[in-house]
Amino acid sequence: MLEPQRILADGYDAATLSIDSDATVPPRVILADASLGARLEALTGGDGKWQARVRAGVSPGKLGIRVEFPGAPAASTELALLLDTQDTAEDGTPDFLRLDAEPDRQSFRRWFTYLAEAQYFQESSARPPEINDCAALIRYAYREALHAHDSAWADSVRVPVLPAFASVEKYRYPFTPLGAALFRVRSGSFVKSDLDNSGFLQFADAQTLWRFNTHFVSRDIARALPGDLLFYHQAASSDHATFHSMIYLGESQMSRDGRRYFLYHTGPEGSAAGEIKRLSVEELTHFSQAEWRPLAGNPNFLGVSRWNILRKGADDVR
Repeated sequence: MLEPQRILADGYDAATLSIDSDATVPPRVILADASLGARLEALTGGDGKWQARVRAGVSPGKLGIRVEFPGAPAASTELALLLDTQDTAEDGTPDFLRLDAEPDRQSFRRWFTYLAEAQYFQESSARPPEINDCAALIRYAYREALHAHDSAWADSVRVPVLPAFASVEKYRYPFTPLGAALFRVRSGSFVKSDLDNSGFLQFADAQTLWRFNTHFVSRDIARALPGDLLFYHQAASSDHATFHSMIYLGESQMSRDGRRYFLYHTGPEGSAAGEIKRLSVEELTHFSQAEWRPLAGNPNFLGVSRWNILRKGADDVR
């Protein structure tokens, strides 16, 4: 017996499957569709009575559940996973993407900053070709931080050392209703039709990351947390402006020197491909070009922003 038979695909809701059998060994419980992101959390019991707890992922659909005992016919049932359309912050980011649990937030921050910084220590020829400007570095680290960091993933990425960080538990990219399209690209609150009308894409430039995927925290960099972003608005000419972004790493996970760092990709410079730079807080605040200093008095500095998936409340400040 499955109770309830319908649950919300919010990453937390769960159903309990009660299993009665004359068998003396535990059953094998199989969840049919891995792309829905649901998982078997526990199998308990004995003496012919077992209970399996099935936790929803964030993807909606019909989840087939199969129960097998040795030497006996298999039994099957189905669990309906219902789409969660809430956007409680009304910032365009659906609640199913938000990392509500603090361990998940910390896992994301560790992986995001590590994966970005690891590229700084890589030879440019060994980096993923997609990393060609500031926004591309951020998109890469964001996407890979939300993966399941298993052996298959490890074989696909180019980093010198893989840390023993826990992965985000609520969901694993790309197993969400948005699939590979992680980045919000238009204004407005999230609605169900955004899943089909290109409201989210795999690509987002620095301005789009700033406007639709992050929220303002402060113009004081002392309030930044590892994984937060700095944005700049530089006038390239009288009729054109360019947005730039940097990652606040906090203390390095690679050099362990106790200094706090910012990381960014310069983007193409003339015929050159550009490079990834890592500057300490002290170096950036005293940078030779004043327009790049992350100071409240710098009109080009837009402040510290935080990913919407990490939003805790209306103000989200420490």
